[in-house]
Amino acid sequence: MDDRQFKENIDRIRRNEKDGLKNIYEEYNPMIYSTVFEILRSREDAEDITSEFFIRLWDIAPGYREGRGHRAWMLTIARNMAIDHIRKRKREELMEEIPDHGHPGEAFPEEAICSRTTLEQAMDQLKAEEREVVNLKIMGQLTFKEIAALLKKPQGTVSWCYQTAIRKLKEVQL
Repeated sequence: MDDRQFKENIDRIRRNEKDGLKNIYEEYNPMIYSTVFEILRSREDAEDITSEFFIRLWDIAPGYREGRGHRAWMLTIARNMAIDHIRKRKREELMEEIPDHGHPGEAFPEEAICSRTTLEQAMDQLKAEEREVVNLKIMGQLTFKEIAALLKKPQGTVSWCYQTAIRKLKEVQL
């Protein structure tokens, strides 16, 4: 979906036409989900946040301003929602203070038990920043310039990080 088509669908949402949201959902659900999953590392949480993202998109559609790249706009929102989810979870964990249930920051037992596919195992070998850049480049189909703006890092750093990650993935030999 190009910027013009995206704008047409946003205009449909503004007119309360559900087809606009449906079209955006069908096109971008995998991209949003993979971005959120990369941050949360939990399928259930990623599914929840992805659903919340599209509900929020319906509400914030009137505020969309074209010309800034709709993919980067959506990924920024999704990324912020995932980070907010982590912050909220950490606050809840601190409030509970249940003894003998681990420490904040430890992996959740469900995540530790879940089997990973070969691709997930390879991606786990990467640093968090490298995973995020690879995800934004491949799933998000963003340019290095857009990724740099989104992550607030120099474009050269983003490009280097991506190349390093790809080299590491090749070494794993998927």
